[in-house]
Amino acid sequence: MHTLNLGILAHVDAGKTSLTERLLYAAGVIDEIGSVDDGSTRTDSLALERRRGITIKSAVVSFALDGATVNLIDTPGHPDFIAEVERVLNVLDGAVLVVSAVEGVQAQTRVLLRTLKRLGVPTLIFVNKVDRRGAAGERVLRQIADRLTPAAVAMTAVHDAGTRGARVTPYGAADTAFTDRLADLLTTHDDTLLAAYVEDVSALPYERLRRELAEQTKRGLVHPVFFGSAVTGAGLEALMAGLTELLPTAGGTADGPVSGTVFKVERGPAGEKIAWVRMFSGTVRTRDLLTFHGPAPRGPTRPRSPRSASSTRARHPAATRSPRAGSANCGDWATSGPATPSARRPRTPPGSTSPRRRWRRSWSRATPPTNGRCISR
Repeated sequence: MHTLNLGILAHVDAGKTSLTERLLYAAGVIDEIGSVDDGSTRTDSLALERRRGITIKSAVVSFALDGATVNLIDTPGHPDFIAEVERVLNVLDGAVLVVSAVEGVQAQTRVLLRTLKRLGVPTLIFVNKVDRRGAAGERVLRQIADRLTPAAVAMTAVHDAGTRGARVTPYGAADTAFTDRLADLLTTHDDTLLAAYVEDVSALPYERLRRELAEQTKRGLVHPVFFGSAVTGAGLEALMAGLTELLPTAGGTADGPVSGTVFKVERGPAGEKIAWVRMFSGTVRTRDLLTFHGPAPRGPTRPRSPRSASSTRARHPAATRSPRAGSANCGDWATSGPATPSARRPRTPPGSTSPRRRWRRSWSRATPPTNGRCISR
């Protein structure tokens, strides 16, 4: 079974958590859709999240979709918690960027898509809240082209936007205006496709355009746009079909060498430490001994003087920071030798105006353990 590690990202209040709830409900994972206002969503587990109606920490949920396992990561939208978003960006196979159909493209929306493009994460755009008053699909689509990326193409059409009866229908092969827009966009990134289009328009059937759309989306060249509402469920069927068709699944093999990265550490209900790991290859079992690989170890750093560079005080051989005998704990303090007067600074010279006349000692960090990366305690 294929696996898709999917991230839901957006500006605050664009509807990320509501979309997550709707996807879980449509996949049959939950029987009732939770509400952000009521504090009953599955991914908002903190008391503060439920009381304020915002997402503070990223949460992971899984569901099956068309023969693939989707690991969905719901991320915060408020810029104060952007660190939670940054931790998960490098473990994603694809992302859905949520944009409000009322507010349109906002400041954090631009930051997120710029980062996703820099990291090469394939991204779909979902325009949410088409059922709210003030929703304008065409206006938001123009904003996406002007402020986010010109390589965007609408995959669905909205009817009766701004009403509770808003409907969404997908474009198909019979819509010539859509196929022309799709061909114009795809040919800008593929010279072979452009040559075939110039010679004979009929040489590009709709099936070939869809295959090329999926290929260029997986490469991060184009961004399909879907319209819908996470509250009413309008447009969710087309979005879910696009997840498995247009986004790449995870590679790697379970029989290969163990390779992965920890992207989240939290505490469980009993206070136990839980680490979320993205596995790139291999299999991890209970009580397996893992090696943490890091950068090449460096020698002790040069001790720093508490004075400025123009200080007239003499420097001295500093003690080093190293683990105690028989201990490999990072952060333990020990001297490299006895605390003799030769390892200390001389007293303040006579006539100095400094009121502090006491022994001082400088320290430097020792070489990290050679078998892995030193993790702060």
